[in-house]
Amino acid sequence: MVPDLPIGHPDYGRAVPCRCRIQELQARRLRSLQSISMVEGLKRLTFETFHPEPSHLPPDKQVNLRRAYETCVNFAANPEGWLLLTGGYGCGKTHLAAAIAHARLAMGQPAIFMVVPDLLDHLRATFGPQSELAYDELFEELRNAPLLILDDLGAQASTPWAQEKLFQLLNHRYNAQAPTVITTNQRFDELDPRLRSRLQDVELVNHVLILAPDFRTGKASGQSDLSTLHLHQDQTFESFDAARKDLSPEERANLREVVRRCLDYSESPHGWLVLMGASGCGKTHLAAAIANRYVERTRTDVMFVVTPDLLDYLRSAFNPQSVTPLDRRFDEVKRAPLLVLDDLGAESATPWAREKLFQLLNFRYTALLPTIITTSADPKQIDPWLRTRMMDTNRCQYLAIIAPGYRGALSQQDTRSRKTTRR
Repeated sequence: MVPDLPIGHPDYGRAVPCRCRIQELQARRLRSLQSISMVEGLKRLTFETFHPEPSHLPPDKQVNLRRAYETCVNFAANPEGWLLLTGGYGCGKTHLAAAIAHARLAMGQPAIFMVVPDLLDHLRATFGPQSELAYDELFEELRNAPLLILDDLGAQASTPWAQEKLFQLLNHRYNAQAPTVITTNQRFDELDPRLRSRLQDVELVNHVLILAPDFRTGKASGQSDLSTLHLHQDQTFESFDAARKDLSPEERANLREVVRRCLDYSESPHGWLVLMGASGCGKTHLAAAIANRYVERTRTDVMFVVTPDLLDYLRSAFNPQSVTPLDRRFDEVKRAPLLVLDDLGAESATPWAREKLFQLLNFRYTALLPTIITTSADPKQIDPWLRTRMMDTNRCQYLAIIAPGYRGALSQQDTRSRKTTRR
């Protein structure tokens, strides 16, 4: 079709496809894209076949997986911006990404699902004489796809050509704010710096970290089972006895004030909270109560770890059979949304242990990341670098519990007696 244009118009005399021809071309291109999309081979991966709260997971990881599932369901209903799914091998990233594609297709909306190495192979194949699609045509369709889902970013060979093509593709979609889903088990610092900066744009990208272990093997891969919050489910504010009969009025008043401030902190964790007191006085119970209340209220992940266990976990990275390097293990704890470091001071005070604790706590102190520390150590026994941070009233609440240990005390014996009577 030749439009009726005045002489001198830039398009005068130039043939252009009619509207029906344009629609036909678009449909043909979409069919070509769908033919290379992998979603047809993943028909079983839907939201209906995904188990967001498997019984074998501890409660904190169930909450995390449920949150990831709900985020993906909401994105499928209204895809806006970018959705980044990260986590270890087999944690459910690909299942959720494929489920988004199936949900969109079921609505009659286009969605392209590609594994990144396969995508690059398809681009390379367009240079072959047998290719049905020209390189420019395929690349243009990918850049402007209504919804593009890229699975396993970082699994590709990092050649200069591959890095260039991925950057061009994602940079175009970033600038256009085109709906895009990306899954990866790579850390940010392992990705191309240009992609990393775009993936960390919180204005456009919704980043969901999945903490579930590998569903295929039942073992963690890339994420640990270090957090033991699930072992403290019964330690809540409701089960804490702040009115112990064996306490003096001063000790009881102190304990009630500590509980009140812990409750306040659980509502809005900010900076550090240090609980200091004798062994068995309730420090761990209160720290777990904060964590449990916070998880229940915000459905946000919490890392609860005993200090000697943390150091053992980091040391195990030096084992030749370890699949997780030290820096990744360390980063997992360092950047936890809420960290509870229980029993600080019970660890072996080797130079290496001190160095790791300094790196961990100095980072969280500087970044103002919510951190709870329990310790039985006298302040004078704590390393000066840590003591000065604990005493910084601008960033830390230091709560000293003056009550003696609860275990074996009259209050505990009283409680046991009442339980026995009820039975």
